[in-house]
Amino acid sequence: MPVPVSQAWTVASYVLGQKLRGNKRYPLVLMLEPLFRCNLACAGCGKIQYPDHILNKRLTPEQCWAAADECGAPMVSIPGGEPLIHPEIDQIVEGLVARKKYIYLCTNALLLKRKIDLFKPTKFLTFSVHMDGLEAEHDAAVCRDGTFNTAVEAIKEAVKRGFRVTTNTTLFEGTNPERVRLFFDEMMKLGVEGMMLSPGYSYQKAPDQEHFLGRDRTKKLFHQILANRKKSWKFNLSPNFLEFLQGNVDYECTPWGNPTYNIFGWQKPCYLLQEGYVPTFKELIEDTEWDKYGHKSGNEKCRDCMVHCGYEPSSVDDTFGSVAGFARTVKSAIAYGT
Repeated sequence: MPVPVSQAWTVASYVLGQKLRGNKRYPLVLMLEPLFRCNLACAGCGKIQYPDHILNKRLTPEQCWAAADECGAPMVSIPGGEPLIHPEIDQIVEGLVARKKYIYLCTNALLLKRKIDLFKPTKFLTFSVHMDGLEAEHDAAVCRDGTFNTAVEAIKEAVKRGFRVTTNTTLFEGTNPERVRLFFDEMMKLGVEGMMLSPGYSYQKAPDQEHFLGRDRTKKLFHQILANRKKSWKFNLSPNFLEFLQGNVDYECTPWGNPTYNIFGWQKPCYLLQEGYVPTFKELIEDTEWDKYGHKSGNEKCRDCMVHCGYEPSSVDDTFGSVAGFARTVKSAIAYGT
């Protein structure tokens, strides 16, 4: 099983509790960005194009813990930027572990071997290593040669030390499905717990605007990748989200499922769009005009989006929303080995 039973039970209990209380909008994963600074300049990234005075800002551990407490989500994803650059990242993680949050520390792994002694293996911490394919594809995506091999060595070291490790892969136009399938084989050989997948989103600030996928192309690409899938492949995603990516099931976006907190505050409306900030999570949930977002809203910015931060919470909600949704999840889980 790609995740510990305790994590699966915690998430299931949490979602069922929200359902029983009649809460329509609830957070599943807190997207906690303690900084925007990175040691790479990927062409598809919209987070590192800020001026230096913004890139030099950091959330304190206390701010990070307060956001987790305020939000209440059972899981915390720590993207960036590159979180391992943060001088107090070990304290941030330690405080979240003490709160029994399941943490996915998203990293390009360039600093992982150097910083790994700052952390202790625990079921609450997973290193989610950014890997955009085999060596040629990954190094091209992050715009630096040698990063694939550095990340592979870091993954090996982390797995050897008993850490939970997943990979996080973003796919763009021009992706070769057969090469992705070979990539899956290689990641499984490294002993990672599971793989996360998502189509890229067209950040307005990203230097490369030509290779983001439209909806029809996304469905075709992921069907080509996941059709006749191997039983050895393990995915760290809701199985229904993988079905959604192939066009086999349709969901509406639930952007409140993965709320974002960063140096500016709570980001409206989601991790991908920046349309203002509010100081509290309560204001984010109650004051955001949610009907203006999502594919069905007609919002041009949401037209082609099928990214995990908006739609994986929808698939999880579907699992516990009806008997049919639960049955579909069980069927997909068997097929995907999740």
